[in-house]
Amino acid sequence: MKITTKKNDLLKGLTLVQGVVEKKKTLPILSNVLLETDRDNSQLILTATDLEIGIKTHIKAEIINEGKITISAKKLYEIVKELADSDITLKVKENNWVEIINGKSKFNIVGLSSEEFPLITDKQTENNLEIDGQTFKNIIDKTFYAISSDESKFNLNGIYLHNETIDDNRYIKFVSTDGHRLSLMQIETDTNILDQKGVIFPKKGLAELRKIIDQENQEIKISILDNNAIINIDKTTLVMRLIDGDFPDYKRVIPEMSDNCCHINGEILLHTLRRISLLANEKSKGINIEFSQNEIKVTSSNPEYGDASETIKTIYEGNEVKIGFNSKYLIDVISNVIDKEIRIYIKDNMSPCLILPEDTDNYLAVIMPMRI
Repeated sequence: MKITTKKNDLLKGLTLVQGVVEKKKTLPILSNVLLETDRDNSQLILTATDLEIGIKTHIKAEIINEGKITISAKKLYEIVKELADSDITLKVKENNWVEIINGKSKFNIVGLSSEEFPLITDKQTENNLEIDGQTFKNIIDKTFYAISSDESKFNLNGIYLHNETIDDNRYIKFVSTDGHRLSLMQIETDTNILDQKGVIFPKKGLAELRKIIDQENQEIKISILDNNAIINIDKTTLVMRLIDGDFPDYKRVIPEMSDNCCHINGEILLHTLRRISLLANEKSKGINIEFSQNEIKVTSSNPEYGDASETIKTIYEGNEVKIGFNSKYLIDVISNVIDKEIRIYIKDNMSPCLILPEDTDNYLAVIMPMRI
């Protein structure tokens, strides 16, 4: 194999695959990126996988001799990153050694045969969901924070997608929860790619997808095949193995809108929470919020450092309620609606709190209170 390509094109491709490469080196081949030629389209194909997630991307290249080889993804990335901004030539020599030439720079690094590199499924089904990249990026941003990090709760280690028909309109709902907070985003669609059970996209796969969207920013096509999600974005394909488990009945924890409703600017509340949380208990991170006639009072106390309080004018009519929250959890929720006026519904100091943006019905968040 011998090819020539632009440094920036190769660096972009290697940047995309870095997050998928197996870091633990349990199988040496999984630490490598597969390079293979596509003469018909004058492209070099880069593939990486950790057996749970796979990524394949195409870059422009002059194909002098066809072939394929695997090289340490990390080492190749480090070399290419430091090379001059000019053409790079890759040539496979005897015993899987690879020569890299860039101007007067020359590297020889050892590769591994491509024969043991696992294949990844990248076929698209006829029935797929087409969605704008920025829309899907927004969905990830608004739900990712509530994904559970507790690996023993494997069915909560991702975002749950399922179809629902409301008033003859079909939606796909994206839901995440860690038991302390819940986030739900929905989009209207005519496509039905999900069975009745729905699917769970894994956290790591979503993080890699988010990186690809940042680079490609194109329309996304999503297919579900067997137990995999196949996602195409321009010249890049991401394949992720779906989480095999049942997502809990999340609707049971979404409270109804109570008569106690506070209308407040999300950005003002966020900055208040960040200030007051500085003196929250370092272990529990607990703060109190007192809702009263047209104002709320946010307080915190730490025996080692002192206490803090701040009052915000709001529109609030309802019963006086004092409720405790984990400040980090609440800040995560409010961070996703800071550019909007929001509504906060509270029933009492023991019930879940419902948070909604004023200008859309397509997003909601739920946070559980805590005893302080």
